[in-house]
Amino acid sequence: MSQHLSSFLSGLSALEVTALVLLISVGGAFVMEKVVIRLLFQYTSRTETSLDNIVVQELRWPIVVTVSLTGIFLFSRAPAVAEALVVDSATLNDFFGLPSLSVGIVVWAWALNRLVNRLVEAVKDKGSRYDFAPVFSNVWTIVVSVGTIGALLYIWGIEITPLFAGAGIAGIAVGFAAKDTVANFFGGIALYFDDTYKIGDYVVLDSGEAGTVVKVGIRSTTLLTRDELLVTVPNSVLNAAKIINESAPNRRRRLKVPVGVAYGTDVDEFEELLTDIALDEPLVLDAPRPRPRFRRFGPDALEYELVCWVNSPLKRGKATHNLNREIYKRLNDAGIGIPFPQRDVHVHSTDAEATRQSPAAGLSNGGVRQPARTPDVAGEGAADEVADADADAEATTDEDDSAYDE
Repeated sequence: MSQHLSSFLSGLSALEVTALVLLISVGGAFVMEKVVIRLLFQYTSRTETSLDNIVVQELRWPIVVTVSLTGIFLFSRAPAVAEALVVDSATLNDFFGLPSLSVGIVVWAWALNRLVNRLVEAVKDKGSRYDFAPVFSNVWTIVVSVGTIGALLYIWGIEITPLFAGAGIAGIAVGFAAKDTVANFFGGIALYFDDTYKIGDYVVLDSGEAGTVVKVGIRSTTLLTRDELLVTVPNSVLNAAKIINESAPNRRRRLKVPVGVAYGTDVDEFEELLTDIALDEPLVLDAPRPRPRFRRFGPDALEYELVCWVNSPLKRGKATHNLNREIYKRLNDAGIGIPFPQRDVHVHSTDAEATRQSPAAGLSNGGVRQPARTPDVAGEGAADEVADADADAEATTDEDDSAYDE
């Protein structure tokens, strides 16, 4: 095609080539903008979908710019122009041909990237199969950027084979340095193909975090908790964690409200009362029908559970609150007792302990014993009497101590 174009332009003079450039550039751009693009907008306005409008809007300027640059590219290929400007064809191509081609590549790359991103924004809320579309939007941006750089290097004659070799070595180094980021990226793709969750689902992680999925990115997933806090969890962690999706396969969730009643209660009347309470609660679904379940004979009460359903896991707390309030009121009105554990505490009091008498109180010298004197013959009888008296005093003291020990 390039040979046919060169042969066609070789038969034209410099003035004719210039007129042809102006005709193609200005006239072609005018026709595309005022005729073709306008007709496309009129057609897309009558369709039911908005995707075709997005396509025309994003491709409008690339088409117009491409038509305009076509004239400049032809201008650089004309031999007569090179002769008139007293430059060779290579110089003319470097100043007009390659820049125009480069501008066209950049404009189309920018337009295609915006087109895909806008299409992703338009379809991501139209079903669970599009929930991970933002991930592929990010991947598309990377692919377009790399492809654009490679195309520019190629048309300017820069050898890219050494760059591929260097990119391989750099990729290994980056892989080790950014292994967590790479793991998050592939973890997000794995979560998409596993269809683990989607935006709007209420999930519970094995680490205890729970919340609604509000954003799925190429690196992480963001949860909005009931406290209105944003929790960002890396995709690699989610890919390896146990996830409970409480919004799948459908959003309704079963609710269990434990209730205890006293022994001797009419169970038929009590079960009918629980059923009426659940049916009167607006947050409780009528189908499946609420049912009271007698679970066990407890130590203090007949233990029941009111089993019912709500249409969202986020409504379980409010429904439980309303049911507990209404159960308490209705049981009080019906005279049905709600038992609760009771404990009896017995307090024992004792008399004050008698004051303990000191053993030294019976000694006349204040408790200090005097060393025994050597008795003489005449005082042996007196000494024996003193020893007997001391023995009697010690016996009395031992009896007092044993009384305290008891």
